[in-house]
Amino acid sequence: MSLLRRALSRVRRRQPSSIPYDMFNVEHLGREARAAKSLERVYHQGQERIWDGREILSELVEKHGGVHLPEPKRRALQNLFSIILWGELAAWKISAELAAELEPLEARLAATSQAHDEARHFYVMHDYLKLIGYEPAPLPGVAGEILDRVLRADTLAKKLVGMQLMIEPIALTLFTMARRSRVEPVLCELLPYYERDEARHVTLGVQYLPTLLKEMNWAEALDYWLFQARMFALETRSLRELRDDFAELGFPPREAFRLGQGKQLMAVQLLADELNVSSQLPIRLMRAGFDFAVVYNFPEDGERTDPLSRLHAAARAAWHHEAMPTELVTA
Repeated sequence: MSLLRRALSRVRRRQPSSIPYDMFNVEHLGREARAAKSLERVYHQGQERIWDGREILSELVEKHGGVHLPEPKRRALQNLFSIILWGELAAWKISAELAAELEPLEARLAATSQAHDEARHFYVMHDYLKLIGYEPAPLPGVAGEILDRVLRADTLAKKLVGMQLMIEPIALTLFTMARRSRVEPVLCELLPYYERDEARHVTLGVQYLPTLLKEMNWAEALDYWLFQARMFALETRSLRELRDDFAELGFPPREAFRLGQGKQLMAVQLLADELNVSSQLPIRLMRAGFDFAVVYNFPEDGERTDPLSRLHAAARAAWHHEAMPTELVTA
């Protein structure tokens, strides 16, 4: 019996601790060292730039004498920014999960900071939408499917790329277009606070994703890129579904898509730089795909709309590489 106890004791001693005591023992060299510093700055900048959501929203409502919108614009704003509301909740859940699962201290700090930001974004957007009569309800159509796929993704890499490098740039696009249209003054003055936080969040994906990608075998890498392609296709379908709401608020659908794709291209370019990818072929292929999708799916006034003409126009746009990266934040 004593021999069995001694054997079990040795097994227990060999089991790894649930606390990652070795997080300080990793040698950071080259890119890893720069990434660690960037991720650590994300946390400290988040601490320095925290804003009181209740106070800011209350001050803006008082400044503008409430929120006043005609009924068609109110419904369109509800449809578009309810996606932001539930997207913030999804980002909150994912960043909290990342904060629990990421091993490097700096990445964990960045994810923790983001979880705090997303919680604030969620409750403030809920309070704003309540002012324009929105009653929380499940997202219809493709927008809900996009968030669900990211939340159910089976790897950290997919969750990072889905949230930080695909959904966050689309959110930034909506923020930019809302401000440009001056659709509603309270919202327009509230959104720059969101934009500054969201641009900081992209850093986590850009800096930590290369570490995850380098650890993948070919099958895992293929699965990752297929996931990203499916997400892009869903985003295109979602924009088509929201075409009428964009038009009501004065957001030309093609312009919205162009702005969103430019922000995504910038995020991908930053990621390629971190991976030390010298070839521009992946970026060019992505630009061609963006060009084809936007011209085919969103014909403008004066353009022929039959399928064959749209196909020819889309192919020409893809060949000439019209899509260009744009700044993630324009505030």
